[in-house]
This record gives sequence, C-alpha cells and structure tokens, in this order.
Amino acid sequence: MNTTTMSTPTGPLTIIATDAGVVRAAGFTDSVDELLALVHPSLRGQPQPQQDLGPITDAVKSYLDGDLTALDAVPVEQRSGGGFLGRAWDVLRDVKAGEPVTYTEFAELAGRPAAVRAAAQACARNAIAPFVPCHRVLRTDGTLGGYRYGLEVKKWLLGHEMR
Repeated sequence: MNTTTMSTPTGPLTIIATDAGVVRAAGFTDSVDELLALVHPSLRGQPQPQQDLGPITDAVKSYLDGDLTALDAVPVEQRSGGGFLGRAWDVLRDVKAGEPVTYTEFAELAGRPAAVRAAAQACARNAIAPFVPCHRVLRTDGTLGGYRYGLEVKKWLLGHEMR
C-alpha cells in the first residue's frame, strides 16, 4: 500500500491506496496511523510513503481546482461487518456535490428509511473522506451535524462545492 499527504486549503489530506490505485483510507489529517486504524484488518498493509499517487493525486488536485466530479471515478474499497454500511457507502458516492442530503434522505436513498441512526453511523464510520463524501449529509434542520475532521473542514468542503 502507498500513502501520500497533500496540502489542501483546509489542511493536510492523507490518502492510503493499493498499488493498483484503489483508495482504502483518506482523511484530513497528516497521521497515516490514524487512518490505517480505520481500515478493515483484511484490507490493511504496510504503507509506503510516496510523493505522488498518480491518478489519485491528479483527481484531488482537479477537485480542489473546481472539478467537483473528479473524485467520483477514483476506485475505493472499505469493508464492514454488515450489509447496510456497504450499501450506505455506495449510496454516498452518488450524492452530488452541491446537493447535500439530510440523514433522513440518506437513509431513504440507502433503502432503509427508518434507519436514520444507521445512516449517521455509516457517515461516522466512513474511512475514505472525501472520496466517499459523508460531508454531504446534514441534519434535518440544515445544520452541519458532525464530521470526523471537524466542522470547519466540513463547512469548507460544502462551501467549495456550492460554487
């Protein structure tokens, strides 16, 4: 597995990916260990620092430059113990930039309208931000809710995507 940390307007973004270019963890931190702990044990490997992750790095740069769909084509892989989380993470990738949804709407999109708490848990357990864009899910009243990397990062991402 390869890892790199990129500078973004909202702080460092660290990415862990396979040699084949599949992202297994990403987040707004400079700690590879913090991210590696989020990766399912069956998907972990020894991370090797790289300056550039090729198409992944290019996609992040394009996203930051305003191509809000650039991260959509980057392959990702994460595992959970249950079926709903995997389905929910797939659904998150379909939530478009600039069109955030509420946790209630997210639960409906994931096929379990009554599972609002489970939908929120899928956001909280997501290991591949912003490639799996859990920042695009808001509380019913439109407030930000939580975000692993802090509300200022979530606010910046949403603002960037509303342009």
